Amino acid sequence: MAAGGAAAQSGEQPQTATAQSKVNIPDDVVLTLVGSRDENLRVVEDLLTADVHVRGNEVTLSGEPAEVAFAERVFAELIALIGKGSQLNPDIVRRSVGMLSADHNESPADVLSLDIVSRRGRTIRPKTLNQKRYVDAIDHHTVVFGIGPAGTGKTYLAMAKAVQALQAKQVNRIILTRPAVEAGERLGFLPGTLYEKIDPYLRPLYDALHDMVDPESVPRLTQAGTIEIAPLAFMRGRTLNDSFIILDEAQNTTPEQMKMFLTRLGFGSKIVVTGDVTQIDLPGGQRSGLKMVQNILDDVDDVHFSQLDSHDVVRHRLVTDIVNAYDRWHAINDADQHDERRNGQRRGRA
Repeated sequence: MAAGGAAAQSGEQPQTATAQSKVNIPDDVVLTLVGSRDENLRVVEDLLTADVHVRGNEVTLSGEPAEVAFAERVFAELIALIGKGSQLNPDIVRRSVGMLSADHNESPADVLSLDIVSRRGRTIRPKTLNQKRYVDAIDHHTVVFGIGPAGTGKTYLAMAKAVQALQAKQVNRIILTRPAVEAGERLGFLPGTLYEKIDPYLRPLYDALHDMVDPESVPRLTQAGTIEIAPLAFMRGRTLNDSFIILDEAQNTTPEQMKMFLTRLGFGSKIVVTGDVTQIDLPGGQRSGLKMVQNILDDVDDVHFSQLDSHDVVRHRLVTDIVNAYDRWHAINDADQHDERRNGQRRGRA
């Protein structure tokens, strides 16, 4: 005890326990794991608190026991991802480490290697845990709402699941629709036929479709009615059987339009509704059908609401920062407006 007291009085800090572990990387995995010019390895080193040293196909990890254990999990997941055919890159490394850091039960190797549709060597997969849950919900529910900011893959993944269902003959046709509402602009009179007038509103759906189906076959499939792309107004009065139906930009539907669309559901069909409630372009302060439907259908069986956020943005990394900045601004602005209303009520009572 005297010795211990002397150490304490002298100001000496007890030494932190350190651990060391060696991970052997299969020879056929090493180059993919470290990446071009070691770009993957540098990201791993930046994100891990354990020291990482690579020599040949052996990785030495050292640091506190918990840090080393976490680093072992990261390398195990990255090796598993490569084994499942994923092309590792810095973005996938960051997402894998992020999932493990969040301590979810799901394995990054399972989440990031789920193939939906492949075309010409390109495979479409979910890139975040919430995207994986969204895709799973589409498999397990008849009506799914994908709600989140721009760039979170809401429409793109829904489109991939629609193409997958058509290829597997689970449905006979794909129906893609969206309301013809201008995003804060007034385009005025548009020349041409009816389809030429509405084409600009539907172009984003065509763009996503061309990524997943040979562009040469799209006109043939649309002529045959296997793929239909139309404005929401064209859905009225129809019953859609054996179809995969996607309503995009649903935040720009009125409550009446949302009800009309959802009641088009026929036998053997599936509906996916996507939208961003922070980007409502309805004129005259009209209420958004997407905002209201969350309260109306929240307890209805076989209807699922998937929420995506800025962590699920898969565009340029700056898009995530932009979404977060707007969210902070809205939060501050809403709080200020709430304070102003409350102060106004107090002045009124006085």
